[in-house]
Amino acid sequence: MVSGCAGKKPSVFNPAMNQAALAPVNLPENACHIPPVHVSEDRVIRSVVGLRPHRPSGFRIEREQVGDTVVVHNYGHGGGGITLSWGTAKLATDLGLQGHTGPVAVLGCGVIGLTTARMVQDAGFPVTIYTKAMPPDTTSNIAGGQWYPAMVYDDADKVTASFTDQFLAAAKFAYERYQIMTDPRYGVRWMRNYSISRTPFQPNRGSDRPRIVSGLDPLLPERHLLRQEENPFRIGYASQYDGMIMEPPLLLNALITDFRIAGGKVVGRELKSPAEVQSLKEKLVFNCTGLGAKALFDDKEMIPVRGQLTFLLPQPEVTYAALFEDIYMFSRRDGILLGGTHQAGNWSLEVDQATVKEKLAAHAELFRSMKPC
Repeated sequence: MVSGCAGKKPSVFNPAMNQAALAPVNLPENACHIPPVHVSEDRVIRSVVGLRPHRPSGFRIEREQVGDTVVVHNYGHGGGGITLSWGTAKLATDLGLQGHTGPVAVLGCGVIGLTTARMVQDAGFPVTIYTKAMPPDTTSNIAGGQWYPAMVYDDADKVTASFTDQFLAAAKFAYERYQIMTDPRYGVRWMRNYSISRTPFQPNRGSDRPRIVSGLDPLLPERHLLRQEENPFRIGYASQYDGMIMEPPLLLNALITDFRIAGGKVVGRELKSPAEVQSLKEKLVFNCTGLGAKALFDDKEMIPVRGQLTFLLPQPEVTYAALFEDIYMFSRRDGILLGGTHQAGNWSLEVDQATVKEKLAAHAELFRSMKPC
């Protein structure tokens, strides 16, 4: 999932760097002050599986008339749901609320549904969420939570210019919105990210999506290469940037609390057809059902991309993220998160123990490569 290797596409977590970012910068801190993650089987506290709601052409923000009901679709964010949530919520509400009067329905209670519902409330409308699952039982609860729009679309030939505009607008809005939520209650904080590569990083002229890469670059502050003496790892090359981390259990709990304080209602109901959607008393409905939209609105483009995460005992002294090839580590209060699984078309929600062992071994190798203090 992460790659800084020459000849490969830029990673979703480590996009190709612009020329300015390739210039090494001296850091004021000593690299050996970065503590390693202790990786071993006896430190594992849980493993979880989630299915990313992926559309090769990117997320869907679209208005559709279903009988006498207006449905605004906001789904298909792949691995970038938490990252883009506030941004696509704004795109969707801008599209749906203009000229509307009366109550509003939102389908889905993951991060997309909750942020959309909060945006509708902020605009002054009463909102009811209809959902088959609530936190902590949503796909959003399984997310890693790093701020970066990962695996949102496939190759550039499937991405339109209008989608690129939406993507960048959503990313910028969400990036700024999360900055005013850096509060322990929301589980949002800033964290340093280290990208490690066996081979030199390449400038973004090698990217197949240069406008998106260059558009996101301003949202990755302090991004630059590290000199060899500053690199905390013995492996090849490293860059760093500062970004936000959102802890989904805290974030989702805070969002649903805010929603209810603002007068919102939650109804436990799974809608199984457009006809059932049309039967709702609300005549403006925001569809934030994620992978559920595949069946509900017959979206044949939707596919699951299976992800599996393993958590180790928390290490409060580890306050950074590390991204290397197809693995990544995020330090969270509820544990050290180890990830790196993305299996398109796999619907299984069962934890695969072979994958657990594989990712543990890969992360153990990475952290054994850290320079001693």
